[in-house]
Amino acid sequence: MGAERVGRGRLLGRKVALLGCGGVLLVGCASMPSSGEPEPVDASPNEPRVRVFAAPPKDNAKPGEILDGFLETLTGDDPDYSIARKYLTAEAAKSWNPESLTTVLEDGPKASSLSPVQELETAESYGYELDGNAVATIDADHAYQPEAKRYSESIQLVKEGGKTGGKTGGQWRISKPPVGVVLGETDFQRLYESVNKYYYASNMARGDDEQPQPAPLVADPVYVRGDPEPPLTDVVKALLKGPTSWLDPVVTSRFPSDTTLRKGTKELIPDDQKRLRVPLNSKADGVKRDLCKKMAAQIYFTLNDLTKPSGIEQVELLRSDGESSLCVLDEGGAKALAPNPAGQPGYQYFIDKKHQLVRMPKSSSVSEPVDGEIGSGEQELRSAAVSRDEKWAAGVSGDGSSLFVGAMLEGASLDKAKVTSKAPKEDERLAPPSWDGRGDLWVADQDPENPRLLWLDKGRGEPVEVAFDRQLGADGEGRIKAVRVAADGVRIALLVEQDGKTGLRIGRVLRTTSGGKPELSVTELRPAAPKMEVTAMSWAGGSRLLVVGKEAGGVQQMRFVQSDGSLPDEPALPGLDGVTAVAASENEQLALVAHSEDGIVRRAEGEDWKVVVKEGTAPVYPG
Repeated sequence: MGAERVGRGRLLGRKVALLGCGGVLLVGCASMPSSGEPEPVDASPNEPRVRVFAAPPKDNAKPGEILDGFLETLTGDDPDYSIARKYLTAEAAKSWNPESLTTVLEDGPKASSLSPVQELETAESYGYELDGNAVATIDADHAYQPEAKRYSESIQLVKEGGKTGGKTGGQWRISKPPVGVVLGETDFQRLYESVNKYYYASNMARGDDEQPQPAPLVADPVYVRGDPEPPLTDVVKALLKGPTSWLDPVVTSRFPSDTTLRKGTKELIPDDQKRLRVPLNSKADGVKRDLCKKMAAQIYFTLNDLTKPSGIEQVELLRSDGESSLCVLDEGGAKALAPNPAGQPGYQYFIDKKHQLVRMPKSSSVSEPVDGEIGSGEQELRSAAVSRDEKWAAGVSGDGSSLFVGAMLEGASLDKAKVTSKAPKEDERLAPPSWDGRGDLWVADQDPENPRLLWLDKGRGEPVEVAFDRQLGADGEGRIKAVRVAADGVRIALLVEQDGKTGLRIGRVLRTTSGGKPELSVTELRPAAPKMEVTAMSWAGGSRLLVVGKEAGGVQQMRFVQSDGSLPDEPALPGLDGVTAVAASENEQLALVAHSEDGIVRRAEGEDWKVVVKEGTAPVYPG
């Protein structure tokens, strides 16, 4: 019997009706009608979060009680599903794999009887149909996938352990359970935590002298079960297993193949000095120290956010004997091996009333034109992008027809137009450009007759057309309205207009060469805000984006979304009127910036929006 315990963060996913088991939240003690649909249990936003403990089946429980108890154990504190298996036949308990799939339903599963109620007393088997509206699935790699469709699955029960024929004695047990785990959306939010695993980008970043720089770490968001928090052991296991299938083609792990935690490792807990010791199996015993430290950096960044506010100050990897040290890495060493590709921007930028590119300090409202011809105002601009090292800028001309690139140095000239659009309408020409962490420039031409996504090596090379998957809608066509490349250079966010609506898509950037020439493609575009029509967006963290848009029939809102299509556990931001552009840094400590009806506005964490400049447009951070 478990006691009620108040936790942090998310909302409790069931009402007080579950308190019928002696005043504590025990699952497995309710009963389900043996026919018809049970009444769904709704979430209440005003109840505290509690920990829910699973309970085994009662003797002589009816089929409905067994099914109900089994489904409830899936929402309780049963981390290895040992109690859930007690509701299954011996054979089903062996074959059922709860880790294979998690199906998230909008209101939880509803059950209806498939067998006549009057036959219950003499029946040897009994069936139910589970159904509901699916909103997402989580696969064996812990990857989240939005999936709005109807869910329906048949469940079979039999009597087990009685005399021949099962008509006397025995207990009802589930012989055909659902595939994996099925639960409601509020239970999913309570039980699962979004965690960023980190892997190294396959495409090495470059410096100005073409010398390889440390490969950036790329966030790979997954959902790991834990109540109230996922155990560090489970998170490290997910990291060692490797990247999700979607990200795998563009990242690598420094852990040798088949590396796992040392057999018998149960809990990974930092000590009082915030040091974490991680024992690995024999696959890692012989790794060199330099490689070991890169492995430790992956663990450090994966666990650091999860263990805040205290955090981890040191990671030590151990050999398979569980005692001898492979390497030790502290915070400074981790950041040196995998520096944040987003950097620490010195300024925020926007286009002022003179249509020139200006900059302002991150905490000031005083702006000044950037150095070089691109900030002189001689060429009017309507949008711009600044390289992440803040040495170069690219700007789209006032009529949207031409892209210019220039150094932000005193006396630096502006190159002639690198890209031109032939679209007859100004609003169908070039979208705002974007720089990636490699120092390359991207821009989209919205011309309906010739929609293109273009890449320019370091912003100065000849434009290369990027192939991208247009098969997103019924007509098989898509037009890119906006582009933002992540600092890691291997993920790209696109606003794609399709079938009269504009949606946010995240794609992988693949880079190859053919005949010595670069070839680039954006593949496997996936929705990041499936319920919203998005009008503006910006990367705002390792796997988080800031978006402006609205759901069907709703009003404009500004909120954060995850790159996998899930919503982080945080409310929408305070509203603004008429927002047309947003800027956020992948360094999450920096303020948000937007262009609204009031002009350029800025919001620091925990504060209200404040007007910075009344006349200005197109705010951006470097990137």
